[in-house]
Amino acid sequence: MDLVKPEFGLFFWQLITIIILIFLLAKFAWNPILKGIKDREDSINDSLNAAEDAKKEMMHLQEKNQDMIKEARAERDQMLKDAQSARKRMLEEANSQANEKAAQIIAKAQETIQADKKAALQEIKSEVASLSIEIAEKIIATKLKDDKSQQDLVERMLKDVKLN
Repeated sequence: MDLVKPEFGLFFWQLITIIILIFLLAKFAWNPILKGIKDREDSINDSLNAAEDAKKEMMHLQEKNQDMIKEARAERDQMLKDAQSARKRMLEEANSQANEKAAQIIAKAQETIQADKKAALQEIKSEVASLSIEIAEKIIATKLKDDKSQQDLVERMLKDVKLN
């Protein structure tokens, strides 16, 4: 049971050994350990700060993206409106051009019809005149077969013609 009972000499040397061990640990081990722990703490804090900065940057980028999306939508809507107005304007122009062409075609057709009508009337008149002359020739030829009827006709015509 001597091991359980501490003596003063053993206690003194154990105390001296512990103090020397603490001194050596403080001189050579505690500073590097504490420095390592401090470095680790600083790197963790830096990482947390970097993560916070990245989070803020992500929020900023998301806001910027939202703004860009809104601008793109507004631009798309404006382009659609412009395209629709251009389409409407083109349709109106095409309709007006078609109406003008139709009016020109109708006017030309009416002019052609009038010209054809005049030509037909002129042809009819010349046919009627030609037929009238033929009929008159036949009538005169049958009525003026002898010299006496020809002489009577000439005298009647001379009476009808008045000299100035």
